[in-house]
Amino acid sequence: MQAAKHIIAAGLAALLGSAAAAQDAPMSAIDWLSQSVAATPVALPAPRPPEPAVSTGAAPESITVTPLGGTTLDALGLTPAQRAGLPKALWGETPTLDLARIIRAERADTLPAIQSLLYALLLAELDPPLDADGSGQLFLARVDKLLDLGALDPALALLELPDDPTPEPFRRWFDVALLIGEEDRACETMRATPQVAPTFPARIFCLARGGDWNAAALTLSTGEALGHIDAETGTLLARFLDPELADGAEDLPLPARPSPLVLRLMEAVGQPMSTTTLPLAFAQSDLRSNSGWKTRIEAGERLARSGAIGPNQLLGLYTERGPAASGGVWDRVAAVQALEAAMAEGGADAIAKALRPAWEQMVQAELEVPFAELYGERLAALPLKGRDGQLAFRIGLLSPAYETVAAARAPQDGVEAFLIGLAKGDVTRLVQPDQMGAAIRAGFSEDAPLSDEYAPLFEGNRLGEALLMAIDDVTEGARGDLRRVTSGLTALRKAGLETPARRAALELMLLERRG
Repeated sequence: MQAAKHIIAAGLAALLGSAAAAQDAPMSAIDWLSQSVAATPVALPAPRPPEPAVSTGAAPESITVTPLGGTTLDALGLTPAQRAGLPKALWGETPTLDLARIIRAERADTLPAIQSLLYALLLAELDPPLDADGSGQLFLARVDKLLDLGALDPALALLELPDDPTPEPFRRWFDVALLIGEEDRACETMRATPQVAPTFPARIFCLARGGDWNAAALTLSTGEALGHIDAETGTLLARFLDPELADGAEDLPLPARPSPLVLRLMEAVGQPMSTTTLPLAFAQSDLRSNSGWKTRIEAGERLARSGAIGPNQLLGLYTERGPAASGGVWDRVAAVQALEAAMAEGGADAIAKALRPAWEQMVQAELEVPFAELYGERLAALPLKGRDGQLAFRIGLLSPAYETVAAARAPQDGVEAFLIGLAKGDVTRLVQPDQMGAAIRAGFSEDAPLSDEYAPLFEGNRLGEALLMAIDDVTEGARGDLRRVTSGLTALRKAGLETPARRAALELMLLERRG
């Protein structure tokens, strides 16, 4: 598993700085969000009336203003609690600020089954915590964790639920729109939302995007005179408004920690930035059609690892056209395309020949589970023999059809017997193959007690907090702390989350995620 180091910075880093100060660790969403809205309105020059616009249907004609308290905001979600398999009163008595802190601290780099559970908690429509005070802190924390995961589509869907946006949700919405290439929609919504006051850089950007270059230039001058725009940002905005300023001039220094707004401005002045060292959400901007194919594949792989895009979207990137070269990502493209062709033909021998190279490529990229979701059930049903059959069986166990795959398999050895027992949720009379298996077996024991850390949470109406702790325990357990594997899996099963527990256990056995 790629090492995941997480820091919560005290404030936003400077928009522009030396490239030598590149990030040593991923930033949380609260560190890279644009300062796109102001706490209080500032006096700005009035723009000239815009030309009549042709509606694209992307933004609503008007904004319906309905008072929406923070308590209701915390209750918003995309998935009904029952459908997510969660009790509606999940958060219970855990203080809101504690939940927000724990959610923001959860690692983005974890087992796919644990990622899926985290997504379920972030997106479920649940009752607010009992102490919810109307500030919407839990809602913002959920959105920020989705941004950390690069999951911009569900984050955007959550942010569009309130009818009456307030500054903090709105600046997240504005940045997401910038990252997915909906700059014009973002600016239209900003103009249509007078209760959200734009800062000078955001106002200048949107005036220019709307074609009002004179008002944008006047706003830049005013902002600099009033001290609301620093020198580096002013230089960037000036080049954005007047590209001739760059003629014969040196390139601007690359921002060490750009916001989405700065990323778009740098692109507009002819200095597009690589997103490979930027927070995961920035990879979404590389999925736009104006990016090169290799760039889009690499971004898709990063996002697929975090569960931010689905396997079919990744497959579409791999199969868009023939490989342009060899080595690196192109070897993965060639291997997946060879397997796709063999699966289409249906011959077991051709599939067996193509399977192992494709699997090895997916292992190198840590994309085994998306691969299994695409092919696992079909591969396990094929009459493959020997090592090929064993590999197909294991890939099938990493797919959503793990129970069906296990039920159809006669175990070839003790390891397979243990894996089949895990898929069925019963390993009590089976011999574990290694220390990880022993830790998992203890977690699946019917009489396994909750650890001392979990018992008061279950008894004190703090189940959501317990599940977040279990997510952290299994994640850390995958790195070698086997005691936490047992306690985390036990908690998941006591909470009735059998599917996440089984899939996580299978991944612990089948994936190399030990650091």
